[in-house]
Amino acid sequence: MNEIKCPHCTKTFNLDDAGYADILKQVKNHEFEMELEKREKELARQREEALKLADAEANTKLQAALRTKELEAAEFQNKATAELATLKAQISNFELQKTLAVKDAVTALEQDKSKLTAALESEKKLKDLELQSMKAALDEKLRSELERKNDELRLKEEAIKSLRDFKARLSTKMLGESLEQHCEIEFNKLRPTAFKKNVYFEKDNDASGGTKGDYIYRESDDDGTEFISIMFEMKNEQEDGGAKKKNEEFFKKLNDDRLKKGCEYAVLVTMLEPDNEFYNAGIVDVSYRYPKMYVIRPQAFIPIITLLRNAALNSLHYRTELAMVKAQSIDVTNFEDRLNKFKDSFSRNYHLASDKFNVAIKEIDKSIAALMKVKENLIGSENNLRIANDKAEEITIKKLTHGNPTMKQKFDELGKNE
Repeated sequence: MNEIKCPHCTKTFNLDDAGYADILKQVKNHEFEMELEKREKELARQREEALKLADAEANTKLQAALRTKELEAAEFQNKATAELATLKAQISNFELQKTLAVKDAVTALEQDKSKLTAALESEKKLKDLELQSMKAALDEKLRSELERKNDELRLKEEAIKSLRDFKARLSTKMLGESLEQHCEIEFNKLRPTAFKKNVYFEKDNDASGGTKGDYIYRESDDDGTEFISIMFEMKNEQEDGGAKKKNEEFFKKLNDDRLKKGCEYAVLVTMLEPDNEFYNAGIVDVSYRYPKMYVIRPQAFIPIITLLRNAALNSLHYRTELAMVKAQSIDVTNFEDRLNKFKDSFSRNYHLASDKFNVAIKEIDKSIAALMKVKENLIGSENNLRIANDKAEEITIKKLTHGNPTMKQKFDELGKNE
């Protein structure tokens, strides 16, 4: 039990522990609230004093800043006033200098204009003289160039004509005679130098078998042994009039004549089918139709004799060796191999010679085509020169200054001054 005395009535009473604790709690809470209220008032007072102090300090600083800004503004205004006065003085000076510069520039421009006018007038005269000189030189150059081109064209045309005549002579070589006479003349030209005295080349006049060829070529060695013989048949399209025959129509008769006259080779010298490229290719081997038969154009008459004759001379050597081998009873197997090798070599040489002949004919055709192209180019060049001459005739000062505004302005000013 706890004994409690009232401070007002001084009466004493007892309380248990629970009551005492409750009263003690009430006392503590009251004291705490009083203390809290006291502290709040103190804090409010301190805050108010701090605000007053801060306000006073802020006012002091603001007044000081205002005084500083006023001083700076006054100083800036003074500087601005001085700079404005300086700028006004500079502007006045610049205006004066500008006026003087414009006056000097106008004077210089007037002087330059006078000089330019005189220079343009002089240049105009010089250009007129140059244009006249250029036109005269161009006319002379065009005239000489046209003359030169005409001379070149005439020379080219003569060359083309010469080549055509040359090709025609290669194709015919008639020399105003028949094909048979032509072949005989060509052979006789070479007989003294290229053929020996034991060469026979004459017309076939023996018609006892019912038919005859045109010419027979035979050649023997020094011992009188014949090593080559050729039956020639000549066919000229002009001799047949308007009838157009083919070379194949004469193969059988030529082969029959060869066999009847005991000739080794048969050669048809023909001008038939002039547009047939097969027969225009050179020496044509038609042994697939008839053995040892060839078809040629007149220009290959001497070459075919030379080829066959050289081949026969080589075979003559092998024939002599064969006779010696047989006389000595030696095996002829090696000879046959060598003979076959000779045949292969002869065939190869023949084809090489035929190819070269064909190439020569093609080159002649190419030359003619090239010259024709040159002629066309020369004609085109003449047209271009004529067009250039026409354009030179149309040249004027107005056209030369077209598209050049500066020059046009200068000439306009010159016209106004005049």
